[in-house]
Amino acid sequence: MHDPTVLRSIHLARFQAEPAIFVAPGRVNLIGEHTDYAEGFVMPAAIDFATLAGISPRTDGKIVIYSENYGEEKTFEAAALPAKASKHWSDYPIGVVAILTGEGHKFPGFSLSLWGDVPLGSGLSSSAALEVVTALAVLSLIGASYPGPVLARLCQRVENEFVGANCGIMDQFISANGAKDHALLLDCRDLSFKLAPIPSNVALVIANTMVKHSIAGGDYPTRRRESEAACAIINSHRGGVPFLRDATLEDLEKWGHEMEPKSLLRARHVISENLRTVAAEKALEKGDLAEVGRLMAEAHRSYSKDFEGSCAEADLMVELAQDIPGLIGARLTGGGFGGCTINLVEQERAKAFAEELGRRYEAKTGIAPQIHVCHASGGAHRLS
Repeated sequence: MHDPTVLRSIHLARFQAEPAIFVAPGRVNLIGEHTDYAEGFVMPAAIDFATLAGISPRTDGKIVIYSENYGEEKTFEAAALPAKASKHWSDYPIGVVAILTGEGHKFPGFSLSLWGDVPLGSGLSSSAALEVVTALAVLSLIGASYPGPVLARLCQRVENEFVGANCGIMDQFISANGAKDHALLLDCRDLSFKLAPIPSNVALVIANTMVKHSIAGGDYPTRRRESEAACAIINSHRGGVPFLRDATLEDLEKWGHEMEPKSLLRARHVISENLRTVAAEKALEKGDLAEVGRLMAEAHRSYSKDFEGSCAEADLMVELAQDIPGLIGARLTGGGFGGCTINLVEQERAKAFAEELGRRYEAKTGIAPQIHVCHASGGAHRLS
């Protein structure tokens, strides 16, 4: 994670004002993909890649946002916020201000500096980290705060209502509520959650295929529509199935013939993934890492074949990991269509595992991947 003292210096030099500094982590999802908007279960962990925000008030009524990653500054009028996104990186932080303004908060002008090391477009929730850290920072200016689950819901609305990405609650929730050395089993229906321990001898090795994706594009909403179409057919027969969370594999056996073939496949993934995610939390509680690895392998097959949310590079990355010493489980993580794989690896072998996986992937594809050895971290907070 970047050094907050460096961000302080950047902000001070640019705005001649002492900033308050906040941090929000990215996340990796251990299991549970495309179950969140079906009001199902997900099991992410916050990671030690994060976005930092430095903020200080202004007296000229302007909101000036600077991104160190993009080397770019954007200025807005605090009294005349944009009503819609402009397809620019600043949509995320200014969208936070717009949503919170809609909740009745009135913000003065401010200077906001942003700096992060969450890889962009790789499925590690750089946008959620940016939203959550911005929310903490701007709320601090007016002495306001929200409980973590409420803050997550507000930041989800930034994606849904301002940016136009039809995402679920998971990314913002784990960024706001993560716990060190734990994954978090989240019930996306009522936002109840329980922490599941990740043993100290297990590392999270995140392998970036270097294939980018954008969940605001076409593939993500198409998969969601297909899933919801299957749910509607089940609900038309027996009622009480507003989301695939409420459906069963037996329902697919009874009424799957009425569904479009793609809808049937999507529903099979979502329903079975919910079952796997709950089972994985129980396995972690018991310390049964072999079972966690088995469930991860099954989850990747389902994600790739039934949901068709993977790609050749991600499938290859998972395949290449299988016989490298130290592997517990591997799968594609995040919104899909590229991005990163998550590998649970024995800590003492993690460095060698990462090097070998990178060597194999580059030899096969000609692409040099970014591979990081990570650990589960705490959620968003102010830095002293």
